[in-house]
Amino acid sequence: MNLKKSLGQHFLKDERVCHRIVDALLEFPVKQLLEIGPGAGALTKYLLEIKNIHFRAVEIDHEIAMYLKNTYPVLADRLIETDFLKMEMPFDGWFTVIGNFPYNISTQILFKILDWRENVEHVIGMFQKEVAQRIAAHEGNKTYGVISVLIQAFYRVEYLFDVDAHAFTPAPKVKSGVIRLTPLPDPLPAKTEKMFFLLVKTAFNQRRKMLRNAVKGLFSEEVLKEAIFGRRAEQLSVREFADLTWKMH
Repeated sequence: MNLKKSLGQHFLKDERVCHRIVDALLEFPVKQLLEIGPGAGALTKYLLEIKNIHFRAVEIDHEIAMYLKNTYPVLADRLIETDFLKMEMPFDGWFTVIGNFPYNISTQILFKILDWRENVEHVIGMFQKEVAQRIAAHEGNKTYGVISVLIQAFYRVEYLFDVDAHAFTPAPKVKSGVIRLTPLPDPLPAKTEKMFFLLVKTAFNQRRKMLRNAVKGLFSEEVLKEAIFGRRAEQLSVREFADLTWKMH
C-alpha cells in the first residue's frame, strides 16, 4: 500500500498499544462500534473478534479499503468506503466510536462526533499528543481552549496513555495520546447550545484579552461590569461559560 501524506496516514504497528486500546474499549459494554480510518487493520483484527457486536469501519482510501476486504473478507459488507466527515449516521441507536484518527482532521472528527452526540455513547481515540492534552485540559491551563470546553460540556474526558512515535509506520514527528470520552449524565445548563457555542468561540478568538473586551458584543454594558468579565477566557470553567449564556443579549 502506498501511504498518502494528504490523508495524514500513520499506521499503528505496536501490538501492545492495540491491546491497551481494545482493553479500554471493553471496560464498558459495546453493542455497536464504528472504527474511523482502520488503515492496515492493526486495531480492526482485534475489533472483529469481539463477540455479539455490530461492527462497521469507514475508510476514505480506496486502495486501503481493497486491501482490508482482501485481508479480512468478513469486512465485505461492514466497510464503508467514504469520507467520515461527510458520512451519514452509521447506526440507529447508541454506538461507540474508535480509531487512530488521522491527525490532520482529528479536530473536525470531534466536531462531527459532537453533532452525533445524542447517539455516541463512548469514544476511544488516538490523537496527536498535543491535541489530546488540549481536549483534556481544564481552566487555568494554557492549552485549554474552544475544543476543551465544547467537548467537556457534553463528555467526561479521560487521558488514558501516551503512545511513542515508534509505534507507527512511518513514525510521525510527534508523540500521540489516547483519550476516552464518556457522555455526561446531565444536560448542559446553557440557555441554548447555539448561544453557548457562540460565546465560547468568541471568547477564545481573543483569548489574551479580558472577557469584557473579547465578548462585548454579546452582553449589555451593565452585565459587562460584573467581576467575571475581568478574567480571560482560559480562566473560566465549562459551567461558568454555560451560566453566562443566560445573561447574553
